[in-house]
Amino acid sequence: MYLKHLHLRHFRNYTEQQVDFSAPKTILVGENAQGKSNLLESVEVLATLKSHRTSRDSDLIREGAAVGQISATVQRDLGPADLSLVLRNGGRRTAILNGEKLRRQLDFLGALNAVQFSSLDLELVRGGPGERRTWLDTLLMQLEPVYAHILSQYNQALKQRNALIRQTYGEEEEPQPAPQVDATQFALWDAQLAALGTRVIRRRARAIERLAPLAQEWHRAISGQTEDLQIRYQPNVPLEEDDPGIIQTAFLEKIRLRAIAERHQRTSLVGPHRDDIEFTINDTPARQYGSQGQQRTLVLALKLAELKLIDSVVGDPPLLLLDDVLAELDLKRQNQLLDAIQDRFQTLITTTHLGSFDAQWLQSSQILTVQNGQLVAK
Repeated sequence: MYLKHLHLRHFRNYTEQQVDFSAPKTILVGENAQGKSNLLESVEVLATLKSHRTSRDSDLIREGAAVGQISATVQRDLGPADLSLVLRNGGRRTAILNGEKLRRQLDFLGALNAVQFSSLDLELVRGGPGERRTWLDTLLMQLEPVYAHILSQYNQALKQRNALIRQTYGEEEEPQPAPQVDATQFALWDAQLAALGTRVIRRRARAIERLAPLAQEWHRAISGQTEDLQIRYQPNVPLEEDDPGIIQTAFLEKIRLRAIAERHQRTSLVGPHRDDIEFTINDTPARQYGSQGQQRTLVLALKLAELKLIDSVVGDPPLLLLDDVLAELDLKRQNQLLDAIQDRFQTLITTTHLGSFDAQWLQSSQILTVQNGQLVAK
């Protein structure tokens, strides 16, 4: 997979910018707050339909403009593809693939695959379970674009069930008159949540099963064979075996057991929206006890594993977006990362200076200077 051309219009601090990518590696060099990360973010949005920096399209559109646009030409093994996303301030997006407006944005997924690695990714280890669920879900959407639809259906069912709980028991945890419980309605949404949640759980479990050995291998290599990384999926619903019937039964049983707690907390307490992923290094939880260096090694191993997994599943190497991460890594980890990339993955990398790159890297890279939302070939 190769990004040939990118065109930004009223995106972040770019008014109008076109760039042709002429080498497997592109280094974007410039001071902070000039637009380096914004360019990488535009590619991330094309690949995943979301940004790791904001959930609002209004933040992506240049100040004072009503509409922003990201367009790209991608060369894939299946042939070229023209992609375009039109972002509206307060309005619905338009996704266009090869000149055709798509009825569902989700059909846009899979046209471009990318793995983003930024300094914010340390929150994968340090942050709460929500950070890790979002990371895993984003990866799954690239491995299997239909997963976005499955997750959306689950979240919709969860929203409806939560509304039913509040409608039945009131908004606040305070004494209420004896509620009229519609058992039929609850049974309907319980069954819906369990059926859709089971589909989410099984896919998450399979993704971790495939990713974990790849990440473990990278982690051993980067740590000089001194550390053993384990990644364990921790589903909120017991997962004894990969059988949808058994998982749904366990799901419904746990809902029954948590009914009183749900009534008091006014929310659904059972399902994949409560999952977590555990990282341990030499049998020690990385979140609480891992040093900063260990945590960085872990995230680097995860990102390299993502690259390899997407490549093997999709059959086309994804783009790698490295946003100011070299400064976060020591020299050994920098070299491990740069050696792993070589020319296998088209890479867009941001930096404030070129000192981290050896002469061979610089010779085989396209170098662009970014200044105040404008690119200049160096």
